Amino acid sequence: MLKKIALVFYYIFFSKLPHSRYLGFTSRWRVWYLSKVLKIMPNDHTSKVEPNVYLSNTKGLTIGYNCRINENVFIQAATIGNNVLVAPNVAILSVSHHHERIDIPIVAQGDTESQPPQIQDDVWLARNVIIMPGVTIGKGAIVAAGAVVTKDVVPYTIVGGVPAKFIKKRG
Repeated sequence: MLKKIALVFYYIFFSKLPHSRYLGFTSRWRVWYLSKVLKIMPNDHTSKVEPNVYLSNTKGLTIGYNCRINENVFIQAATIGNNVLVAPNVAILSVSHHHERIDIPIVAQGDTESQPPQIQDDVWLARNVIIMPGVTIGKGAIVAAGAVVTKDVVPYTIVGGVPAKFIKKRG
């Protein structure tokens, strides 16, 4: 219950603070709150969390060192490694809806079991990316803007498109 109250306070106050480009300390305050109160990331002076980052549930969510999470990001649950860049408007999903039956509305069929994505170290998720449940994004990978990732991404590759497909190897 205390965790839910702490999350509500995050939404009421911390998530609404201005972007750090206007007031540099606001991101540090958000990182402090996410580390010390919600306990989902380390209190790292190089990490940045910008406004309107929606954390569906802190259960099953961990964020590593030196991560940059930009504004308007939606995270249900995930393991996010170190040195990860998350651009604006990214959605990281861990749950979907059952839709197998046609005799009852989809809204009445319930949610799937949580499958938090794994985002390994040194990954860049560009603007408007959607990561589907259960996907692993390999170390050093780049996901191009607007991609929808439905399958695992091999380390040190660049993927893009809907659904995301291999573009090239890095390096």
